[in-house]
Amino acid sequence: MLAKIIAELGPWSWWVVGLVLLAAEMIVPGFFLVWIGLAALIVGALSLLFWDSPFWVWELQAILFALLAVATTFAGRRLMLRNAATDEPFLNQRGASLVGRTATLHEPIREGRGRIRLDDTLWQVMGPDLPVGTQVKVVASNGRDLRVEPI
Repeated sequence: MLAKIIAELGPWSWWVVGLVLLAAEMIVPGFFLVWIGLAALIVGALSLLFWDSPFWVWELQAILFALLAVATTFAGRRLMLRNAATDEPFLNQRGASLVGRTATLHEPIREGRGRIRLDDTLWQVMGPDLPVGTQVKVVASNGRDLRVEPI
């Protein structure tokens, strides 16, 4: 049955496959099928040009589709990663997002270690020995520890 449909549609069968993949992209989460659908549309455009040529056999079309699917997927991934800008660059780096903020020492810094309260969290800090109540500025983040300097 599928062979009969492909024989009746001729070069338009690749266009149908490409449009079905693009439609499936709206249903399936992610952004993956669009690149495979684009590859099918490219093979469909080439099929319109070469359909009556003796070299344009189904094996060549399938191989070309597979290669184009891989190529467009990698190109699309590179394109999406290059344009992956965010309005919250420190979303998963909470310590780095605190650099530049000021706070009051909650516990004194003794032997290079102390604590500050920022928002609703107590953070371990490293810096010169300072008494409780000193205003400090966060100058660096090292994992869970913050480096501070007196203001």
